[in-house]
Amino acid sequence: METTHVVLDSPIGPLTMVVTDGGLSGLYMEKQRHLPSEDTFGAPAPDPRSEPFAAVADQLAAYFTGELTDFDLPLNLRGTPFQSRVWEALQHIPYGETVTYGELAVEIGSPTASRAVGLANGRNPVSVIVPCHRVVGSGGGLTGYGGGLERKRYLLDFERETRGSVEPALF
Repeated sequence: METTHVVLDSPIGPLTMVVTDGGLSGLYMEKQRHLPSEDTFGAPAPDPRSEPFAAVADQLAAYFTGELTDFDLPLNLRGTPFQSRVWEALQHIPYGETVTYGELAVEIGSPTASRAVGLANGRNPVSVIVPCHRVVGSGGGLTGYGGGLERKRYLLDFERETRGSVEPALF
């Protein structure tokens, strides 16, 4: 198993991209809760413009300029089967919209597991791209976010502001 990483700047601070066996396995914010030990990031990538780092950087740049609403990247997420179900469901929350932890629990077929959904959401290893920031409390309020509530607010506000100016993705 080969793991390498690259750090890039973003409007929400430095992001560490971790790639394992050709797929994005981590996208971590500075001072993120549940941040794994840096020794799990592998060596720095010899060429930060190699794939898939270049594709991740390009798509993140397009996202942060409001030009991209759906990421299309090879992911290599590692978690429990329950976490994997939550992370998969997160990828289907539309850009600029939010769901509650309870709604997400219902979506994955575990209607009484909203707390467990919250825990799995908090362990999402690929922030922004797997949009855990789009999950809110039952009353619509901002609740915990591994990258901090300021970043969650920034991402949600940014998506809502740009949603009307972005062409919808064609399926």
